[in-house]
Amino acid sequence: MGRFNWPIAVTASAAIFASALAGSARAEDSTDPIKFVLNDWTGELISTRLMGEALKRQGYKIDYVQADAMAEFQGLETGDLDVVMEVWSTTQKQVFDDALKTGSVENLGETGMKAREEWWFPEYMKEKCPGLPDWKALKEPECVKAFSTPDTAPKGRYLGGPVTWGGFDDERVAALGLDFEVVHAGTDAALFAELESAYKRKAPILLWIYAPHWAPAVYKGEWVEFPPYTPECYAEKKYDCGKPHGPIWKAAWSGVKTKWPKAHDAIQKFSITTDEMNALVYKVDRDKQSVEDVTSKWLDDNEARWKAWFQ
Repeated sequence: MGRFNWPIAVTASAAIFASALAGSARAEDSTDPIKFVLNDWTGELISTRLMGEALKRQGYKIDYVQADAMAEFQGLETGDLDVVMEVWSTTQKQVFDDALKTGSVENLGETGMKAREEWWFPEYMKEKCPGLPDWKALKEPECVKAFSTPDTAPKGRYLGGPVTWGGFDDERVAALGLDFEVVHAGTDAALFAELESAYKRKAPILLWIYAPHWAPAVYKGEWVEFPPYTPECYAEKKYDCGKPHGPIWKAAWSGVKTKWPKAHDAIQKFSITTDEMNALVYKVDRDKQSVEDVTSKWLDDNEARWKAWFQ
């Protein structure tokens, strides 16, 4: 019996070995480049390069592709784009939910950062508009006048983010009957350059501020308190409420998990705190360091941490 069991055992072992090899091959990630989306705000550029460059250090090929923050989901649905490192529940939730329903886009979980985006004013503006931060103060003629500029008078001026960010600010002005004109900044940099200029002069300014970001820590001020957000407020297109608050997610084309399974797992494990991101954005926007230098140093200083994403 023994001499017949030996070849059978070898055959069985060979089959198991072949199966293990096949499983290993299936687990190997594609050598094709992974297409990471670059948006137009500093924090997203940092998040994207932290993950992308960590993958590069593990031997992956990465392509960085500039895309609109709202239109990017169509690229994820078709597989023309692969990974988005920041999807904000404050302004992108509705379009993200629609993309998830197609089955072609996957939520890869929270980044660890919490998002807030809303109208913001410097504290010194309370002297000219004492009812703030209650939004109803903005309906008072004295407050409208306090926030007006030569370009918008007699209306008040609200400086919104770039048009591509969405946010329904124009709709909110109409829905709440505010006598304000929405002026959109051309870029993220222009938005905060105007804040810095106004703050130094104690000039009137009411603008879109978001967090995580360095601005709420550097400048003393408050967010306007609008009626609380409800899903119905947006779903029914009323927009007579504030913006939602919540997590910042990661998203991917649904094919990533089969084409690059190990990378997919690492991206899911990516995590960074709001405070950490605030500090990194400050280095880029205020200290004028490059995104590439800031992210490279973070990866050098936190090697054990990011390598754990691949375990």
